[in-house]
Amino acid sequence: MTWGASRGSVRTEELRTEDTEAERTPIEPDLGHTSEGIVMVDFDLRSANARLRASNPLIQCITNTVVQQFSANVLLAVGASPAMLDHEADAGQFAGIASGVLVNFGTASNHQLLAADAAIDVANAAGKPWVLDPVSVGAVDFRTSRIRRAAADHPTTIRGNASEVAALAGVGLGGRGVDSTDEVDAVLPAAAKLARETGAIVAVSGPTDAVVAHIDGTVHVARITGGHEFMPLVIGTGCSLGAVTVAYLAAARAGLADPDADASAVNATDGSANGGAASARFEAVVAAHAHFAVAGELAADGAKGPGSYSVNFLDALHAVDGDRLAETRISLDTLTSGSGAAGEGVEA
Repeated sequence: MTWGASRGSVRTEELRTEDTEAERTPIEPDLGHTSEGIVMVDFDLRSANARLRASNPLIQCITNTVVQQFSANVLLAVGASPAMLDHEADAGQFAGIASGVLVNFGTASNHQLLAADAAIDVANAAGKPWVLDPVSVGAVDFRTSRIRRAAADHPTTIRGNASEVAALAGVGLGGRGVDSTDEVDAVLPAAAKLARETGAIVAVSGPTDAVVAHIDGTVHVARITGGHEFMPLVIGTGCSLGAVTVAYLAAARAGLADPDADASAVNATDGSANGGAASARFEAVVAAHAHFAVAGELAADGAKGPGSYSVNFLDALHAVDGDRLAETRISLDTLTSGSGAAGEGVEA
């Protein structure tokens, strides 16, 4: 989950990792091409938040039973409406009503698995966004097989911790339960691979979150810093981030001139169809993570431990507005062949 200390404006900056130094790509207005042909993406987080608050999207959550109440409260706090319908008899029909769908396999029962299949089919047919949270993929065989099957069904976004993303991409063994044993930067090549193969935007949670998108042949990585060390000590912060990601994606879709015309782009399998819609989805996922990063920092004020922090976090989510999001520091990279950890290359 996002946690860290620093926040500021979106800008070009020099950042040093343990063994590399790279200049972060500056964010240019709108989606376009530089003279070198590299796609640049503009994040208007203020507008993204305004669209969410104005549209009040209805989010269907087929999710972990441990976090249902917390996730519902989080959605209400950010300006969305939750619906925890997860029975196979009505999940498909309700997906046709909902603005978007969260599929989280944390405590998947037989009826939830069937409900997920039905809701995914309807969401894809309607061009509505749906987010896959691959909880504990790689831990046991059945869970891993079932989550990989869902990942092949063209999720709009896949959101997990570093170990889950690595395992889903087939390059790691997964974390310890819902904990992550891998570092975010180390799995960026795996996230890029997953983005190319599924067409999804891939979000990796950690001390600094990374959002990976494959747009017009270029792999983009946005890093969002914020949050607090108490966040991993509160059950539901990661799972509810998946729900908020759906909400921002649904609001972005509602803001398109013709959402139905962009249905193919919402779940494009090559990651590059309709750059404008792809850019809008990228911005939405970044906005959701920025919202959590900012709220995570605000919630620490006056918190004595995880209990009081949890209550403060809901208040902070509600208090975060577009102006606060616009102050979030986001660094934007493009990954090319030879980029990534441990010498692993990323092909655009």
